Amino acid sequence: MRTIDEGTDSVELNIAVEKVGFIIIKAREFDVKVDPVEPQPGSNASDDGESSILSDYAGDATEEELRGAISSLDEDEVIDLIAMVWIGRGDFDASELDEARALADERHKRNSADYLLGIPLLGDYLEEGLSALGYSYEDVEKSHL
Repeated sequence: MRTIDEGTDSVELNIAVEKVGFIIIKAREFDVKVDPVEPQPGSNASDDGESSILSDYAGDATEEELRGAISSLDEDEVIDLIAMVWIGRGDFDASELDEARALADERHKRNSADYLLGIPLLGDYLEEGLSALGYSYEDVEKSHL
């Protein structure tokens, strides 16, 4: 568990900020994927500008990495991750973390990877939630990139 002091308040998370940062990075990579487009007949593959990397093909490693990262979390980590998304999306305020955790525990911990991968802008919501809880994503991002 990690604790951070923000003035006189402290927010304790059950998930390491580094794990959240990795999930943010993978979620953003996953979010930019688009449906594959078949190349024009007679086109040269070397002229496609490497755009195929943004295509969402079956068995894509980005989705597998993101799904694996979420699936490997323990129950408390998943609950915090979901609560963080909801705080980042504006469904809850940072002061309502306990309520968000309770609802996440009740509703989504079993199919968390499917639920989270179905949220557009997952990475952005996680970053917003992380920030609202007093943590900096930029420091984590620098260590991963």
